[in-house]
Amino acid sequence: MHPRAVFSNDRAGAVFFDVDGTLVPGTSSSVFLAGFLGHRDALAKAEDAYASGDLDNRQVSELDAAGWAGVPEDQVSGWLDGLPLVAGIAETVTWCRQNGLVPVLATLAWSPVGSYLADRFGFQGFSGPRLETAGGRFTGRVARHFDEYGKRDFALTRARELELAPRSCGAVGDSRSDLPLFAAVGLSVAFNASAGAREAATVTVDGDDLRGVLPVLSRLVTASR
Repeated sequence: MHPRAVFSNDRAGAVFFDVDGTLVPGTSSSVFLAGFLGHRDALAKAEDAYASGDLDNRQVSELDAAGWAGVPEDQVSGWLDGLPLVAGIAETVTWCRQNGLVPVLATLAWSPVGSYLADRFGFQGFSGPRLETAGGRFTGRVARHFDEYGKRDFALTRARELELAPRSCGAVGDSRSDLPLFAAVGLSVAFNASAGAREAATVTVDGDDLRGVLPVLSRLVTASR
């Protein structure tokens, strides 16, 4: 586990990182986990429909949640140890801390995913929907829905708590769910992104290592000086 509030410099800003398609390349954490739960193909089709605008996030979440019924809560972290991740996450989080940028997860991934990644890499919090639980097991229902506007609002609330203006914050993402947040912060990076995210972002970066975004994020550091 990493320290959550140690920064070498004065706080310059915050950076909000998406998970699915950004930190998790080529797929989503939900589709990965659905492979253990037996509904991977159905969820992949539903996520494609969300990306095209044919389904909303609530519909996709309810379909996915149903597949979790009866699964013990403590089983998930073991599955997540095998989650495919882009290279350079730990180094990027360390760089952010060393340069006074607060690294936060702004994601539509289920809360166990956000919690796992925050603990593993040292992100300063996470957003996301919640699965309902009872007696240590998932019930198959959604306890809290969370959409792309919730992601934006979470980030803006976190910025206020950190006493940061939105213009001093950045976002790194790849898809439809990042567009409201991209519009709300001072710097947005489309990382291995869809056409819509590329069009909306300040800068586009492609590559197989998250450290590729660091030259762009350095603008936040420079602007704070």
